[in-house]
Amino acid sequence: MAEAPGHGEGAAEDATRTATVRLFIALAPPDDAKDELAQELGPAYEAHPRMRWNRIEDWHITLAFLGELPVETVPLLQPPLARIAAARGPVELELRGGGHFDARVLWSGIAGDLDGLHELAGTVRATVKDCGIPFEDRPLRPHLTLARARRDDPDSVVTAAAGLAGFTGRRWSAERLHLVGSNYGRGPGPIRYRDIESWPFARH
Repeated sequence: MAEAPGHGEGAAEDATRTATVRLFIALAPPDDAKDELAQELGPAYEAHPRMRWNRIEDWHITLAFLGELPVETVPLLQPPLARIAAARGPVELELRGGGHFDARVLWSGIAGDLDGLHELAGTVRATVKDCGIPFEDRPLRPHLTLARARRDDPDSVVTAAAGLAGFTGRRWSAERLHLVGSNYGRGPGPIRYRDIESWPFARH
């Protein structure tokens, strides 16, 4: 049911908030591959409950992070991303090992067809640029972000990453290309992601 329009300062803030969206383009592991990693993480979940653990349903592999953009950007991206997915087959990947960024961010590594993954990311990023959308084109470091440590906790991420060192998950196919929006930076709560749209890769 639609909500009544707001009034005053709060409504103005809401209007500003909904005028932009934080976007990225990604792949997502299938549920059984995520369940396999979640089982491996069981001891870390118990040992480090203060870490900000990402929800399993939000796990993804970022191909291009676009940042905060006007909502009008979304329809510019949808047709060319659909064409990318329709023109190529799935990428075969697996989750393997773990690591951390600056002792603050815990991640699982990605193995498998990394050449195909880099090629796909390059195509996606070139397409975004062709759409006239500015973004910071950082080198691709394939990973799946699992958790973030609190500022007063310098050890948990390093310990949890060491616990993943021997993990190798099963091989799986990335079946869809996802355009995702997040609420990162929009309040004190945890990061949440939602699929704006996704497109199946072709079966050759």
